[in-house]
Amino acid sequence: MKPTEVRQLSAEELESKLKDLKAELFNLRFQLTINQLDNPMRIKAVKKDIARIKTVLRENELRNSANA
Repeated sequence: MKPTEVRQLSAEELESKLKDLKAELFNLRFQLTINQLDNPMRIKAVKKDIARIKTVLRENELRNSANA
């Protein structure tokens, strides 16, 4: 997921996407533990997507507090 795609989402969509990615990360880590993970690089990609979403949520939070 690219940063421009993340910035186009609403706050509700970002929250739901974040929840889904955290669940996916949990499942990937579980698969890694029991040696059933096909693509270990997916963990890195999911972590980066979570960080992007959290960054955009924080930017929006700061922008809203500055405007208030």
